[in-house]
Amino acid sequence: MKDETWSSRAYANEEFLSFDRLKRAVISRVLDRAERLMGEEFPLSPERIAELTTEEWQRAKEALQSSPGAREAFRKYLEGTVGDKVDGLIKTDKEYLSAMGVAEKSL
Repeated sequence: MKDETWSSRAYANEEFLSFDRLKRAVISRVLDRAERLMGEEFPLSPERIAELTTEEWQRAKEALQSSPGAREAFRKYLEGTVGDKVDGLIKTDKEYLSAMGVAEKSL
């Protein structure tokens, strides 16, 4: 059971719905991989466990970044963040914008 042939299970979108689900998914995958390695490396050193965990965490983040749900959530976050920034800029330049003919509200 060589580690080179091991590949992590794909993440399901449901596993990204909460921190708890994400934690359980990562732990499950790290445990699966650790069990495969224990035939050759027993006991696993704390450094090796940390390495396995870090590698799986990176896989989870990459899967999350490419998920449609994450893209939609980030778009909503951006809308709010950019909207707040533009509101601040309008406040700062309100007098100038009004002088240039920009109305408070559209008809």
